[in-house]
Amino acid sequence: MSDVQNTVHWTSSKFSDTLIMDALLKHVLGLMQYGMCDLGEVFEVIGQLKPNDEECWINAWSAVAQRLQTRAEEADRAGKRLTASSTYLRAATYWRASLMYFSYPGDSRLTEHAHASSKCYARYLELSGYPGKYVEIPYEGTFLPGHFFRSPAAAESAPLLIITPGRDTWADDTCWVYDAALRRGIHCLVYDGPGQGLSLRLNNLHFRPDWENVVRPVVDFAFEIPGIDPSRVGLMGLSFGAFLSVRAAAFEKRLKVCIADPGSLSWGEAILNHFSPPIRQLLIGDGLDALPEAFKRTAQYTSLKWLVRDYAWKHGVREREVFKALLAYDNAPVVDRIECETLVMDGTEEIAKGEAQRLFDALKCPKHYLLFDEVSTAQAHCQIGAYSTASACLLDWIEERL
Repeated sequence: MSDVQNTVHWTSSKFSDTLIMDALLKHVLGLMQYGMCDLGEVFEVIGQLKPNDEECWINAWSAVAQRLQTRAEEADRAGKRLTASSTYLRAATYWRASLMYFSYPGDSRLTEHAHASSKCYARYLELSGYPGKYVEIPYEGTFLPGHFFRSPAAAESAPLLIITPGRDTWADDTCWVYDAALRRGIHCLVYDGPGQGLSLRLNNLHFRPDWENVVRPVVDFAFEIPGIDPSRVGLMGLSFGAFLSVRAAAFEKRLKVCIADPGSLSWGEAILNHFSPPIRQLLIGDGLDALPEAFKRTAQYTSLKWLVRDYAWKHGVREREVFKALLAYDNAPVVDRIECETLVMDGTEEIAKGEAQRLFDALKCPKHYLLFDEVSTAQAHCQIGAYSTASACLLDWIEERL
């Protein structure tokens, strides 16, 4: 359907030779329209980064975050509410960003930067009047941190959208979804589940494949919020959160709609499919140690080392067990149990090509497929770089059903 003559699309522009770094930088830049970052500040960070260098990453982001936090506190003391609130918001973003590509769980900066981000974001909400409230959702003897956003445009009884973030970003980063929903009279509840954001870094909670046991207490909590219409509750997940949300929807029958952005039928299989069959078998068996020396000299191996360490931490397993553990993240056996109307989102430049279509084909419930191509400029993973287009298409679909 493309009528674009130029075959070189914006996604070919790279800010980093490291895939995850490049994606995260584009994600942060996409939040600019919500006041969550500024172009010069982000480019200042980009100029200091080195491929695959986590120490460089955390230092560059935290330096900008600290400068802005100090500036915000000075404005706050001087009674400059607008200046303070907008500066706190950007500082909160950069504190979070500093931890998005940093996977050393014993480092004290994990908790320090997480607390700093929460502190700055809380003060932003207080000063700006943005309709968000910090919440702690009871969960297995502890809690899941999150925010409830009450739409100023909502009726007395209104729908609710629950949003699950991905593996690398945080609940607060889903602003492009909840801001658009609030404008349409839809309340939003965002949360960091096990393995994500604050739940991982402050409560030491790790990912689990039976995500229905995470979503169930979230829905229980939501039903206690005044003004929520329990018959109009939707669940959306982004990236790995999309896979997890689909799993939850197979068992949580109180949902009216489910949105997977992007769709994925088997997360572990999708990751392993990036490697040749012999390498896949070695990774499942004994992990990185079993790989041949020739493979260890490739650029792919450098990125793989980070992925394995990051997954081991977030899933609470040993590094050699990562790929074996990921095989448990397979929705194929349960996807036919989903009953609620489901939207599967996809992009022509998604990382795991074909996975969304596989999920869509496996669904037995009322279903819809939304593909973003180069004409939309939203073809990248989770529509990074085109959040305005994505939120319009997404919320038009949600608004018609919730």
